[in-house]
Amino acid sequence: MCRIHVGIDDTDSPQGMCTTYVSCVIIQKLKSCGFSLEGYPRLIRLNPFAPHKTRGNGAVAFTVLAASSGELEVIRDLVLREVEGLAELENENTNPGVVFHTGEITHEMRDFSLRAIRSILKIDDARRVAEKAGAEVHGFKKGRGIIGALAAIGCPLDDRTYELLTYRVPENYGRPRRIDPDSVRRMDEITGDETFDNIDGDYLAIEPHTPCPILYGIRGESPEVLMKAMELVEVGEEIERFCIFETNQHTDQHIQEADRISEMEAFGCYRVSGRVRDTPRVIEGGHVFFTLADDSGEIECAAYEPTKDFRRVVLELVPGDVLTVYGGIGRHGTLNIEKMKLERAAELYVEENPLCTCGRRMKSAGRDKGFKCPSCGRRVRNSRKVKRVLERSLVEGYYEVPTCARRHLSKQLVRMGIRGCGVNKKPQHS
Repeated sequence: MCRIHVGIDDTDSPQGMCTTYVSCVIIQKLKSCGFSLEGYPRLIRLNPFAPHKTRGNGAVAFTVLAASSGELEVIRDLVLREVEGLAELENENTNPGVVFHTGEITHEMRDFSLRAIRSILKIDDARRVAEKAGAEVHGFKKGRGIIGALAAIGCPLDDRTYELLTYRVPENYGRPRRIDPDSVRRMDEITGDETFDNIDGDYLAIEPHTPCPILYGIRGESPEVLMKAMELVEVGEEIERFCIFETNQHTDQHIQEADRISEMEAFGCYRVSGRVRDTPRVIEGGHVFFTLADDSGEIECAAYEPTKDFRRVVLELVPGDVLTVYGGIGRHGTLNIEKMKLERAAELYVEENPLCTCGRRMKSAGRDKGFKCPSCGRRVRNSRKVKRVLERSLVEGYYEVPTCARRHLSKQLVRMGIRGCGVNKKPQHS
């Protein structure tokens, strides 16, 4: 039995299509030709800060079982024909790539995949790794998609989640989706922590907000719970097909450890620690910024308007707070916060005049003359103002952005075994 790995990327555009749908159609046609798959197809999210990404920057890979390597030609022709027919090739920013690989997944392929998730790579980088591994690459137009296609094949999944995607019939593309929100709430309650990011208030997180073929997607810890969840979600339109993908979503696979702020580079994703240098400020649009610093340098951190109440947490920070921040650096050099841990809260205080023995607050008797009680007249010459520590609403522990603002790769605190904090709440650890 021969194993043929197929990777596909960059078939969609903001106007429509979806690489998962293209792959789902291909898989069904391969099965109708007598081929079977090994395991689940993979949906691999790449660097969320890549300048040329389309929407969620996801690539797909699957492994076809064939009787011999001679059947590669049949599989190749079918895959390339369907990609060419379904991809949004008329969009100037859609540059599909397809990779076929019949050998073992090499160390170089795994390393390439992690670099594609954590940094920025070039098409030539992908071609060099593919050539060394003996993989066959096909690019349409500029062929940028071969980066993601190769990365999806080689991605190591030490941690993994699953996503069930349902697809609409073509005549409903672009029309409002008809998903019953009450059924999503029930599904969310019944499946508990086994599924995640289903709903956020009135916001249906399982529903895309683009004219793509997807009706809804449910993410969870196992294929079994996703099948149960799909039975609970009620919709008012026909489902053409569905597919379950094994994925690196919500694993923090994009996060690298940065020992020093000066080590971080643009478009990289990091976990880094430092001290808050200045008081957080709000700019037009409701975005909140502050500066994080260590001995090597400093970086501007941001909680943008879509993070909603998370901005209230950031506004409670004060200079001297020690933080560990998770996030990625955008094109303007700002670290976009996905979650953070307040490691050590700085003491917040005010200075006040001392109290008299009679219980009244004393007043200044003049420069360098000490204090005088306005009630009993007692004077104190050798005294100075006293510090009164203020209670802070922000407590030490973890904080994360809400479901509506979470990136595909960002690992929820619940998946880390942690219950986060909120303003005026104490941290809880499970």
